[in-house]
Parts: sequence; structure tokens; C-alpha cells
Amino acid sequence: MIKNSDNAKKSVFNAAKWSSITEIAAKLASPLVFMILARIIAPEAFGVIAIITMVITFVEMFTDAGFQKYLVQREFKDKKEKYQNANVAFVTNFLLSILLWGIIAIFSKNIAGLLGNANLYFVLIIACVQLPLTSFSSIQIALFRRDFDFKTLFTVRIISAFIPFIVTVPLAFAGFSYWSLIIGTIIVHIFNAILLTIKSDWKPRLFFSVRILKQMLSFSTWSLIEAISIWLTIWIDSFIVGYFLTDYHLGIFKTSTTLVNTLMALFTASTVPVLFSALSRLQNDEQNFIRVFFKMQRLVSVIVLPIGVGVFLYSDLITKILLGPEWHEASGVIAWWGLSSALMIVFGHFASEVYRAKGKPKLSFFAQTLHLVILIPVCIISASYGFWALVIMRSLIRGQFILVHLVIMKKVMGISILRTFKNVLIPLSSVVVMGLSGFLLKQFSESNLWSFFSIVTCALIYLIMIMTFKKLRVEILSIIFRIIPKRFLLVSNSLRKLI
Repeated sequence: MIKNSDNAKKSVFNAAKWSSITEIAAKLASPLVFMILARIIAPEAFGVIAIITMVITFVEMFTDAGFQKYLVQREFKDKKEKYQNANVAFVTNFLLSILLWGIIAIFSKNIAGLLGNANLYFVLIIACVQLPLTSFSSIQIALFRRDFDFKTLFTVRIISAFIPFIVTVPLAFAGFSYWSLIIGTIIVHIFNAILLTIKSDWKPRLFFSVRILKQMLSFSTWSLIEAISIWLTIWIDSFIVGYFLTDYHLGIFKTSTTLVNTLMALFTASTVPVLFSALSRLQNDEQNFIRVFFKMQRLVSVIVLPIGVGVFLYSDLITKILLGPEWHEASGVIAWWGLSSALMIVFGHFASEVYRAKGKPKLSFFAQTLHLVILIPVCIISASYGFWALVIMRSLIRGQFILVHLVIMKKVMGISILRTFKNVLIPLSSVVVMGLSGFLLKQFSESNLWSFFSIVTCALIYLIMIMTFKKLRVEILSIIFRIIPKRFLLVSNSLRKLI
């Protein structure tokens, strides 16, 4: 447990550092895999993977049942109680995964037919072997996150990130199409389950307590309901694309959004778990709770907002480099999804962590429900007008989700909407200038060389504007000097005095 604000800052920083290193290193591998596979496997095959992933992520919510968040958020009196809860979570998770895998196997043809491709029933059965494997790793990950031990997760994540290069890519070259992705994913889950169990102090044991399960479910039931609503928000658009359009369109849509999400996850996947862990420990310290929330939001906005605008402006170049000429239609999806994702991360995602850290997942479920009420009919109606109408409306409707979060944060958490925007006013105004500059530069030429030049120019414009504000400059430089060892920093003493 974090006992004071100094320890809190130190623990959060160390956790954020290792989590960031982990995610950046791991996520850098993903675009490389995309670049290779997109040139070997047809978009239709990625559509098949999207359908399989849709089912697996839905079932995984029930096998986990919100136990991960419970183990991170809950305050235990000692290690024995923590491990007992972990064992109950593991046993429940494992048994549920076996049960649900069996149900999927029995009704696989019906499920595949509902998702628009009845021929995928056997693929679905094989792919779901990862469900019981996940039960071994999910509890371990929760315990490591609870203890801010992101350094251990770094080793596991790095190795698993490069497994596709030695499994998935060779199988794709051999002509295994979507099977290469499925087999590679299963291998990753096997590796994670083994290595995390070896490195963890807690080992799975056949311990069970109905009393503990009831306590866990009292929290986790709402976390599960919230997770279902989040799953619907993430996947309902893919379901509608697959049902009303084709596997090709689904492949284009899901691959494009996944590519953007992977890019954004360099920062969200490294900061969100740390933020949740930190806020959970500070849930009874209102002043530091709000301070940590705003600082994390501000620092992430400095990086995420220019990336979102940059993706919107240069989506054609990104598509050419990462996916290849066969994916030219992906450019528009990447552009709209990149811009809306940046805004969603800064003003929406962090709000959900605030609700959970305060032990109020009901608020997140309420926000998701209000969004789904608008999202589902908008997607269905826009799909009738074609693929691009759906893409644009799906991106724009995220603005409604942001508004819902802002209102809940104001009414329930007491966090002012005005203060939220003032907190990111500097990066927000800077990125507007950067975006306008990029738009004007693009008018001169569409060549790749000029695009690279204009990207560098936009980055310099943004950096200059950001660094002119002393408070933000101090925060950024402080983090840089704490992450990188001093002996590797070739900076002048005058620059160090800026901190």
C-alpha cells in the first residue's frame, strides 16, 4: 500500500517508467508484424480473425468476471488473504473457461452463422483453446500490477511480443493464412502462462471459499457488467460491418482501427494500468487522487493529441508504409479513427479509471449504456448508406461519449469540466497550430519526401510551442532526466537548470 504522497509519486513514476518501456518496446513489434502480414494475407483473412477475436474477447469477460480489477483495487489485511482471494479467482476463472469453451464447441455452427460466416465453426473451436490458458496469466498480471511490479511484466511482454516473428510470420509465408495468426496467438498465451507462473511468488492452488467468492462477486458483478458494455462499445461496429457488409470491409475496418489502437496503446496501455493502481491506493486521499489524475492526463495529452492529428493528416503515408497498396481504402478509416481516438483517450478513457479506482464501476457502465443507446442505431442506419458513411459516423459519435464522461465527472466526482479542459489547454492549442501548419504544407505537394519533411516541420512547431510554457517544460524535462541515466545525457548545465 502507498502510505504517503512521496512514496506514491515514486511508486507511480517507477511503475509508469517500466510500463511505458514495456508497451513501447512491445508495440513497436506490432507495426512490423502488420507490415509483413498485410502484404501476405488478404484483407478477408483479417476479417475472419476479427470475427474470432470478437467471440474470444466476449467469453474472456465471463472467465475473468472482473477479478483482475478486484485484486488490484481491493485492500487486503495481509499476504495470506491476498493469495486466498487470488486462488479463488483462479479456480473460478479456470472452471468457467473450460465450461464456456465446451458451450462454444457445442454451438459453434450457430455462433459462426450469427456472425456472418458459418464455415468458421471449426476455426472458432480451435482458437478458443486460449481461454483456459488465459486463466493462468490474468491473475498473475493483476497481482504484479497491484504491487507496481511492471518491471517483471516488461520481460514477459517483450519476449511474447516477438513470438509472431518466429511463429506467425513463417506460417503466413507457408500459406496458412488466418491460421498463422491463430496459432501464433495460442503460442503467446502458452508462453505467458508458463513464464508468469514461474516468476510470481503466488502459485495457483486448488483453494476455494464460497465466502470469498461472494465478496469478490459483490464488486466484480458490476465490473463484469461494465466490461460487457465496454465490449459492446468496442465490437458492435465490427458486428454491424460483418453482418451488413462483407468480410473484406470487416477486414479493412478492424485492421485499420486495430492499427490505430496499437499506436495509441503505446501510451494508454502503459499509463492506464499504472493510473488505476495509483488511484486505487489513493482513493481515500482526495487531494492527491485528483492531482495524480490531472498530471497523468496532462502528460499523456502532450503525446497523444499530436499523434492523433498527425495520423489524420498523413493517413495515406501511414497506409502505404504499414499496410501496402492493397489496403488503400484503409487510409480513410485510419484518419478518422486516429483523430477521434486521441480525443477519446484524453477526455474519456481516464475517466473510467477514476470510477473504478473509487470502487464505482456502475458509473462506467452507466456511461457505456448512454453511449450504446446512441451508437447502435447510428451504426445500423449509417451502414445502410455504405461503408464510408458508417466509418465517419462511428468516429464522430465518440464525441457524445466524451460529453457523457465529462458530465459524470462533474456531477459525481466533482471534477470541473472547465478545469479538465484548462488542464490540457496548452497541448490542445499547440496541436491546433500544428494541424493547421500541416494542412498548409500538404497543399504544396503529395510526394512521400515532402510528406516526411512536413511531418518533421510540424513536430518541431509543436515542440517549440510546448516548450515555451515553463510549467509543462519542467514536467517534461523532469521525466526525461529521471528516465535516462545522467551519464547518457549530453545536456548542458544551463538546460538542467530549467528543471
